[in-house]
Formats: sequence, structure tokens, C-alpha cells
Amino acid sequence: MVYAMMGVNIVVGPAIPSSTARTGGVMLPIVQGLADIYDSKPQDGTRRKLGAFLITCLYHIDTIVATMFLTAGATKPLAQELAAGFGIEITWMNWFLGALVPGILSLIVIPLILFKIYPPEIKETPGAPSWAKEKKSEVGPMTFDEKNMSWIFILAIILWISGQFIALSAVTVALIAISLLLILKILAWNDITQEKGAWNTLIWFAILVMMAGQLNELGFISWFSEAIASAVTGWSWVAIFITLCLAFFYSHYFFASLTAHVTAMYPAFLGVALASGTPPLFAALMLAYVTNICGATTHYASGPAAVLFGEGYVTQKEWWKICFIMGLVYLFIWLVIGSAWLGFIGFM
Repeated sequence: MVYAMMGVNIVVGPAIPSSTARTGGVMLPIVQGLADIYDSKPQDGTRRKLGAFLITCLYHIDTIVATMFLTAGATKPLAQELAAGFGIEITWMNWFLGALVPGILSLIVIPLILFKIYPPEIKETPGAPSWAKEKKSEVGPMTFDEKNMSWIFILAIILWISGQFIALSAVTVALIAISLLLILKILAWNDITQEKGAWNTLIWFAILVMMAGQLNELGFISWFSEAIASAVTGWSWVAIFITLCLAFFYSHYFFASLTAHVTAMYPAFLGVALASGTPPLFAALMLAYVTNICGATTHYASGPAAVLFGEGYVTQKEWWKICFIMGLVYLFIWLVIGSAWLGFIGFM
């Protein structure tokens, strides 16, 4: 059941550029439906029957899926923009290739480890397939508009991926997709203007990028980088980079937003890494990956964390304990195996 849920998340991950929207709007209703089949609810003390396990798996799966694709969340384009300020080009494809092996390994072990350290009371779920078939029959076949929207999304992702080869920017791709949706009357202009969350994200994202740029121009980033660099003088770049990654990861306990964390610390840490001699593309990608697996810390670490924790299936103590263990697993997979993989494909 969990691997099936994982498959859905992987399919929709690149197409929904918001972890919170993807988790709360698409994946959470699926998990709630499965939990309800087996009468696992937080209100009546039956959360551990199945719901708590599924919610926990969903969060960690989404954390890794969000890390694997450049288009799977707001922090990825932000890191891409910040890295460009150092003259490092991160594309959809080199991001995906770099995250491929550590991402797949992480996804494979998530259900296995969680089943050991946080097992559900129900070990078999024979009712899940029949529930899925029942819900599918209720939904019925895809409508004409839904089919058109599907191919437009696929086209947008293909253009986004191949944009570097055909000189097509992400902004142009977005305008093409929106124009097609409006021309085919799948969306009306009022539908777009009423998406307050999207406009809010757009405005704040632009402000955060501007603030990061101003910090760099005013000399704060270089000052902070030099301060850290002086503290690790004489170390090898490998030791410095590992220290930076660990500091970045565990400092997220003090942040309630992945975007804010990236804005505040990614440029400074990348600057120190480059000054120490760390290969540029390797440093930019690996630090960007760490900024996303930072979600494996607290119940307020990201938007999806707040949404899922708010359902009441997992206690705060359980959430922190599980995330601490999974955080160690992710750090090993991404820093050790992931580094070896990046070196193998020539990114180091």
C-alpha cells in the first residue's frame, strides 16, 4: 500500500510545484480514506492501527520526492537562482540525475525502516484494492477538459526539462501552459485571479530572492562566509563540506520554513564551500539536496509537516523521534552514497 502511495507521489511530484499542495490536496485524502477503511482515527484512540503509520510514511516520502525534482517545491528554484549568483548553472536534468540514486535508495528504505520503528497495529490491508476500485468507479472516466489539462501539464514539463536546449525559459513555459488552459476554456481568468495562495507564493518568493541578492550585494554573505571559513582554516574541503552540510541540516530546528532557511543560509554556506575548493556543481547540488531533507526534523519544519501533524495521528514526541532517526538515515544516504554517485556521473 505504501509503495503504491509512493508511486502516485512520484508521478504527481514533478507536475505540482508545491509540496504543501501536493501533500494536503492530493495525497492526504488518499491516506485518510485508507485509514477510515480500517477505522483508524485520531479522535477515538485508534490512530496507531494504521493512520499514524501512513501519515508518517507519506511525510517522509514527500520529503524525498520533493528533493528529487527541481519542479517539486518552491525551495528548489530558489536554490537554483541563488546558485546562479555564483555562476553555477543548475538545470532540471542535472538536478534529477544527481538525486536519482540517493533518492531511489531513500524511497526504498522509508517504508522498511518505519515499519520496524513505528509499526501499524494492522499488518495486512486486503480491503485497500476494493476501496480504490470503488472510488475510481465513483469518479468515472476522465472528462474532455481533464484530458486536455493532462496533456498540457505533460507538455509543460517536457518544455521545462528541455528548455536549456531550445532556449525556452521557465517563465515562457508557464505562460504557454496558462495560455493553452485559457484558450481551451479549461480555466477562466477569474479562476486564475482567485488563486490567492499562488499569488501570495509568487510575491513572497520574489521578495525572498531579492533579499538574498541584497544580502550578497551589501557584503553580508561574504562576511559570514569569511567568518565560517576562518573557523575551519586548514581543514580539507571534504571535512569543511561535511561540516557545512551537518550544520545546515541541524540548524533547521530553528526554522519554521524551508524557504526562509534556504534564503538565510544557502548562499553563505555555498560561498564557504566554494572558497574551500569544493567542486562548484557538486557543492551547489548537494547543499540544495540537504536543504530539502531538512524537512526530517520537526513538526513545523515545512508546510507538509504542519498539514500532516495537524491531523493528530502522530504525537510531537513520536514525530521528533522518528525524524531524528530518519534524518540520520538520509544524511548517510545523501552525503555518502550520494557523493559517490555525483562523482561517478562527473559532477565532482
